Amino acid sequence: MTPLSPRPGPAGPLSGVRVLDLSAYIAGPYGCTLLADQGADVLKVEPPGGDNLRHYPSTLPSESRAFIGVNRSKRGVVLDLKQPADLATLLRLVREADVLVHNFRPGVPRRLGIAHEQLEPLNPRLIYCAVTGYGDSGPMKDKAGYDQVLQTMTGMCALQGKRGAAPEILYGSVVDYYAAALVAAGVASALYERERSGRGQAVGVSLLRSALTMQSARLIWAGGEPLDIGRDMRSGGVTGIHPARGSYLYLSANTPHFWAALCRLTGLDELATDPRYDSVKKRAAHAAEILPRLHAALATRTALEWEAVFGDDVPCAAARQVEEMFDHPQVLAENMVGEFDHATVGRYRGVTRPIVFGRTPGPEPFAAPALGQHDADIKPGEGG
Repeated sequence: MTPLSPRPGPAGPLSGVRVLDLSAYIAGPYGCTLLADQGADVLKVEPPGGDNLRHYPSTLPSESRAFIGVNRSKRGVVLDLKQPADLATLLRLVREADVLVHNFRPGVPRRLGIAHEQLEPLNPRLIYCAVTGYGDSGPMKDKAGYDQVLQTMTGMCALQGKRGAAPEILYGSVVDYYAAALVAAGVASALYERERSGRGQAVGVSLLRSALTMQSARLIWAGGEPLDIGRDMRSGGVTGIHPARGSYLYLSANTPHFWAALCRLTGLDELATDPRYDSVKKRAAHAAEILPRLHAALATRTALEWEAVFGDDVPCAAARQVEEMFDHPQVLAENMVGEFDHATVGRYRGVTRPIVFGRTPGPEPFAAPALGQHDADIKPGEGG
């Protein structure tokens, strides 16, 4: 099976689409993984030292846990694009490909000979997606962009921190993962448009656009209002994480129905009928009166016990460790976690598919590639 050949198994919405993934870290690579999840044939092209994510700290002895999680369902080769023979190999692959994704800074592709205008004559149908930190123009276009840099720059960390306290990072690479979703969506839309026009095009995704798009509900400045106004969307008061007996519980009680159910099930019925607390805004304003009574009630059971008590009546979740998700009954019921065989790590469990398609479920996912695992498929004479 050559690196750009169709994958066996049921067809997915993007089966037959051939993707060259030249990107590193999370945003570009996971965007390509989302395409692979939909059936695309993705070839990860790495430099001789590999994607830098391979070298991130990991308790796995032979591979980075982050790299494996971000790069499922791809085949992988090593190409040094500064070497004429390897560049020629890539250009041959470009002629056969539908999509190319990279996250080089704006000036680098032209120096390597792989800028959009350089590849378009080779393949006018190519969808060329560039993932940058700040975009292709402007005073910051050549700066390196990273998830937490953009979080800090765009106000996310300031709003995450408590009022009057230091800004706080949102761990989990949220800007990167949202940018990855934009990569997959943008590429899919460009492929759809190509079916009508017959032509490829350039697609641009930046971490700056990702970080601002995530804050669309905050970035509203109406004419005539002061710029420095309250933009915090947290409802405060009852909605949030609260202590239970030896544990913590998240509660959402913004609607009248959920507020009434919370009061009834915690034995605080009189709060539900008190006009001082009959709206989210009022409950937030009177949180100092409500929370001591709520916390005293919650202290009588563990968070898991409260989950059972509240059932479908009050949206809630016990605070869990991520490891508990491997065998959570809902995760298992939805087949969100599967088993994979990796060339060096061996057998492991990980995420399968983020989207469910009824008629075109797509082929089975498979493990991320070891560095250069499929070199022999594109470099004659190597590996046998």
